[in-house]
Amino acid sequence: MKDSQPDAGFQRSLGLIDGTMLVAGGMIGSGIFIVSADCARVVGSSGWMLLLWLVAGAVTITAALSYGELAGMMPKAGGQFVYIERAYGQLPAFLYGWTVFTVIQTGTIAAVAVAFAKFTGYFFPVLSPDNVLFSVGKFSIAASQVFAIAMIVLLTIVNSRGIQNGKIIQLVFTSAKLLALLALVVLGLAIGLRGDVFAQNWQNAWQATQTTLVNGEWITSSITGFALMMAFGTAIIGPLFSSDAWNNVTFIAGEMKNPRRNIPLSLLLGTCIVTGLYILANLAYLALLPLHGDPAATDAVGQGIQFAGGGTDRVGTAAASMIFGQGAAALMAGLIMVSTFGCNNGLILAGARVYYAMAQDGLFFKKAATLNEKGVPGFALMTQAVWASVLCLSGTYGDLLDYATFASLMFYIVTIAGIFILRRKEPDAERPYRVFAYPLLPILYILVAGAICVILLITKPQNTWSGVLIVLLGIPVYFWQKRGK
Repeated sequence: MKDSQPDAGFQRSLGLIDGTMLVAGGMIGSGIFIVSADCARVVGSSGWMLLLWLVAGAVTITAALSYGELAGMMPKAGGQFVYIERAYGQLPAFLYGWTVFTVIQTGTIAAVAVAFAKFTGYFFPVLSPDNVLFSVGKFSIAASQVFAIAMIVLLTIVNSRGIQNGKIIQLVFTSAKLLALLALVVLGLAIGLRGDVFAQNWQNAWQATQTTLVNGEWITSSITGFALMMAFGTAIIGPLFSSDAWNNVTFIAGEMKNPRRNIPLSLLLGTCIVTGLYILANLAYLALLPLHGDPAATDAVGQGIQFAGGGTDRVGTAAASMIFGQGAAALMAGLIMVSTFGCNNGLILAGARVYYAMAQDGLFFKKAATLNEKGVPGFALMTQAVWASVLCLSGTYGDLLDYATFASLMFYIVTIAGIFILRRKEPDAERPYRVFAYPLLPILYILVAGAICVILLITKPQNTWSGVLIVLLGIPVYFWQKRGK
């Protein structure tokens, strides 16, 4: 495509609803339909499992409220990258952009694409992960990976043809999955509360247990005190991943109408809507399925939430089977396909604006600072698609989840700490919105998110320290790039 000049501006064509749909659509992927099984195994009680989702939601909303102040101050393309640069300077901002490109955005795009392909395989078995197309030693390429890459390429092409295309896809697919998830919640609670499963799940609601696989056998043991705290901090990675990508609306500030008002409102509305739905969905799961289960059981009730889908963690499908019977698997597979497709559209649309902002400051490929004839950063979109496709071939869903979520948490902490720095450095700067309950709310977020990061570094060292290493690798890249200029 023919690129226009770097100073060609974005068109402000997105309103409050579009921003809210981007927040909600980016947050809801496949996580809500899967990760509750792992939560149930790690903390082993309905009270603690629901508290995981409540804390993750509260942490997310707290961060969104804090970001509202920064978004109002700096309504520019690139969002969080711009906030970090203004508070800390170019090196920390580059490390954020570097990590967004190498892990956070592209890793999440790859993970969501792999999930989309996995559930598409239900309808088209040829796309199954078991259908290996190419293999050399330990490296192999499955049909599902190729299909995941095809999805990324398709959405990249669509979004390179103009912001309106991405806007329409986001509105349609996000509306569809919000309504579908709401229907699952309403029907699940209406049917489930007629029985006694919900009451039974709450009989020992706060007696935490941990179920782990030891020498091929599942062993359940009680946990309290420090062990419970560590388990809680480890298990929350799933709900946090399911709630991530809410900040993507800040990346497209250059295309929002009245961004000083609409971005903070979009952040608040989107995170509150999704958090409410997530909590209600887990209540529906607890109303339909026993928490504890047997991996050898042959039905959804026997497997429970812990071993939903016979160990595949498909809690959403198991819950839907209690409502719709045998057609539940196809119904949920279709719903997750809609959910992940809409999720990835928002991630792909927004992510390229970060690389555009980086390139404007000379911190990314020069050509990424240009807009194509449709007024979008076409080269940045293409570059993002290439790296996300590489990640599809290189890692599992769980690895990408841990890399992306831990790296995101670290930079959320850095960004929110920047509020204090900017209040001191620029006390007279225009702030259309000031963070609620300052300084308590930002401090609370920093403390809680920091504690989760420390726990993850201890309990999941391989993936989390790998995330730290990726961030640190950006330091020599930054100085090499600056030296070259």
